[in-house]
Amino acid sequence: MKFIGAVGLAISVFMPFSVSADENRIDRIRPDAPALATYGAYPVGVRTLTATNPGQIDVVKIEAGKDLPRYDRPLVLEVWYPAKDANDGGNYSVFLRDGKTEVSIAGRAKRDVESHKENGEKFPLIIISHGYPGNRYLLSPLAENLASKGYVVASIDHTDSTYNDRAAFGSTLVNRPLDQHFALQEITKLTAEKDNFLSDIVDVSRTGLIGYSMGGYGAVVTAGAGVSEKAVSADWSAAARTLAIHQAGTKEHADLFDPRLKAIISIAPWGMQRGMWDEKGLSEIKVPIFFMAGSADDVSDYAKGIRPLFEGKMPVDRYLLTFADANHNAAAPMPAPVESWKRSEELGFAPFEHYADPVWDTVRMNNIAQHFATAWFDLKLKNDQDKARYLSLVEDSDQAVWAANKDGSIKPEHTYWEGFANRTAKGLRLEHRKPD
Repeated sequence: MKFIGAVGLAISVFMPFSVSADENRIDRIRPDAPALATYGAYPVGVRTLTATNPGQIDVVKIEAGKDLPRYDRPLVLEVWYPAKDANDGGNYSVFLRDGKTEVSIAGRAKRDVESHKENGEKFPLIIISHGYPGNRYLLSPLAENLASKGYVVASIDHTDSTYNDRAAFGSTLVNRPLDQHFALQEITKLTAEKDNFLSDIVDVSRTGLIGYSMGGYGAVVTAGAGVSEKAVSADWSAAARTLAIHQAGTKEHADLFDPRLKAIISIAPWGMQRGMWDEKGLSEIKVPIFFMAGSADDVSDYAKGIRPLFEGKMPVDRYLLTFADANHNAAAPMPAPVESWKRSEELGFAPFEHYADPVWDTVRMNNIAQHFATAWFDLKLKNDQDKARYLSLVEDSDQAVWAANKDGSIKPEHTYWEGFANRTAKGLRLEHRKPD
């Protein structure tokens, strides 16, 4: 540990203060990446949209004994989409975890280019919801990658939950599912506008949702799982019982569900370790879920939170992909920008810790997430039944057997993970539970 600390000190002292955006790339595909991690055939465009959800409860400003304050809730959406021509790519200007340092990262998307509108082709929608705190770029490697494969991807900046405006935790609890639902409504509205870049290219009847950490919590609620009375009344919960809007068994919660939602990926979902859901709440889930997590997650608590959530009785198909010994940053965050390696006096640590994992390489985890997200959404949103073979695997990758002849043909005893080259499926477990 002393050696690692010395290296960290050396990096903070000698790291240059100005770096090229190319050093902060979000589109890297490692040579050992699984087959479905590679970029697809579509050039990628990206645009920034602003939207307002009117008449929402202002959880941050609630005062005891007074009427619940309301406001028009502002949201920013970053939308990636298949483009007509965007081969050059471009840069993004993003804030680090400290909410003050702005850096440049590079990807394959080109800003504000014309969308792909040929032969009446329409693409499924995927909504992305970041952690607390986070921002709409945190999962950008996955967003760009999916857009290149024929998806429109809308990532939300959740008000009161970004690096720049982090506020009361209760706002995140109440608003995550509402923001996710509103993003679907907003994209639906834009697709109906003549000459909008989204018109005639999005099929919102086939919608997916990706949530990380608190976004993963929101995704589980949006999938139909109402929260428990224990969560509504807890001292860490939202003030004035405002979380009851999502309580299991209530009409208000049931009315929020949108049947256009067909598949979910929930990465390191927070809440089960605090009693967020009970058997009644889990029984209300209506959408199949693919969970991803690190076995050493001490934020959402793999043993007491994530795993019991996956194992809980629910009437849907679900999977759990586990990264052995990875912590809370498994799979979701983009690679740590070079500037984040420098210690932040305001935070008291290097923002690097917010993005990276001490065991797994981030690009490696991003590539694995891209692979399984492609298989999951292609199967569920595009009915590509061929992708099912990438999910029908020996549970423990370390027990899978590579057996091939010299000419490359596969032997009968071969059980290695589909899409992974020999010796590259290590430290992973994929479990499957059928509807209860």
